[in-house]
Amino acid sequence: MPIQKVLVVDDSKTELMFLTDLLQKKGMQVRTAENAEEAFRRLAEEKPDLILMDVVMPGQNGFQLTRAITRDPLYADVPIIMCTSKNQETDRVWGMRQGARGYITKPVDPAELQAKIDALS
Repeated sequence: MPIQKVLVVDDSKTELMFLTDLLQKKGMQVRTAENAEEAFRRLAEEKPDLILMDVVMPGQNGFQLTRAITRDPLYADVPIIMCTSKNQETDRVWGMRQGARGYITKPVDPAELQAKIDALS
């Protein structure tokens, strides 16, 4: 199933604009959220085909939010790719253990992101 609808969760407006522009140029519909609370509101409004998740955010961080989403029966089938500045191997392993299906470090390489998305389709 091709990925059409993407939810981007990041507290940085610059990252949101960059990723939104990148994904829209690939023909995807993009919705954004700047924190965990907003992300759950977006999920309730419309279930995406993919979530791109930042880690470092105020309040609930991306690891906690990923775990909450992947353990919720309504959204457990939505793949999550972490897009974060946390570049340690322990961070990647922890992100995958929380339920992420991919892990990319910032600055996001468009080709790497597309390869991860293609692997999920």
